[in-house]
Amino acid sequence: MDSNNAPWPQLEAAAAAALSQAYAPYSEFRVGAAALASDGRLVSGCNIENAAYGVTLCAECAMVGQLFATGGGTLEYFLCFGQLRDGELELITPCGRCRQLLFEHRGADMKIKTARGILGIDDLLPDSFGPNNLNA
Repeated sequence: MDSNNAPWPQLEAAAAAALSQAYAPYSEFRVGAAALASDGRLVSGCNIENAAYGVTLCAECAMVGQLFATGGGTLEYFLCFGQLRDGELELITPCGRCRQLLFEHRGADMKIKTARGILGIDDLLPDSFGPNNLNA
């Protein structure tokens, strides 16, 4: 599937639905992530905060958990929304930790929809570290 035929509307709806389930009582910043897996499955996740902030799960973490809980594979298309205080949704880019997570589970040419346009993981995580670095 090329970028022109990418399932962005489906992913936007799934990310918005996931965001509506977010648990964000501390920051009040709700996040929803969605991706299309290599076998066509739609996976999504929301952020789950914790009073011990370091234990908080990002939406991307929950989404990758769903990817593996439902059969594994790689991610081909991805986007995430954050919810502003006025309730509006905006496309956001993943934090550094989640960029690494996406890099690890990406398909060969994963596309990421951002406010800047459609990007590849190398645009968000240049000079990345991955499994190939462990084999050297």
